[in-house]
Amino acid sequence: MKAIKIMSALLLLVSISGFSQANFDQQLIVLQKSWASVNYELRDEAQEKAFAALIKDSQALVTNYPDKAESHIWHGIVQSSYAGAKGGLGALGLAKAAKAELEAAIAIDESALNGSALTSLGTLYSKVPGWPIGFGSDKKAEQLFHQALKINPSGLDINYFYSEFLYHEKDYKKALNHLQLAKKAPAREGREKADFYRQQEVDTLMAKVEKKLKHKR
Repeated sequence: MKAIKIMSALLLLVSISGFSQANFDQQLIVLQKSWASVNYELRDEAQEKAFAALIKDSQALVTNYPDKAESHIWHGIVQSSYAGAKGGLGALGLAKAAKAELEAAIAIDESALNGSALTSLGTLYSKVPGWPIGFGSDKKAEQLFHQALKINPSGLDINYFYSEFLYHEKDYKKALNHLQLAKKAPAREGREKADFYRQQEVDTLMAKVEKKLKHKR
């Protein structure tokens, strides 16, 4: 009888755990899709207001699932995207908060979501002003991009953001190589809208890179 009770308790725990994971996965998908709509389809004041609302959702995910690297990753992504929408020095607080979330994700599992925390943190380091205003560092950005590429060498986001970094570094040939990898990146299930718009960004940047290479000949 005692063995049956123990087995029943274990089965209940497994069932609850499975439900919790499914619930988390569903909430994450909703957040990812909402981010894609806000990030790509809204502009100006409407976008800022939408990001302000979306941050509450991403914060709730962290609060409910503090041990999930994915929750910290997406809270950081929403914060950094909101910072980009706001612009200026007023966005620095959001960028610093995003940095902390992405570092928390890396501490839990740097390979989560194919190294997305490393990619996003590298992007932050490449775009935020350096000392004494901010924490930006091209050296640190490149280090993080290399770490992310080891985890996900064929990924869309990592190859796009690294090529963007290389473009600003005027390494156009290498940037083109990574843009070509981005064009061939496998589709991500549930991320169709994000993939569609990201590929448009890849095409836009590729045109700029090819123009620079043409002028160098």
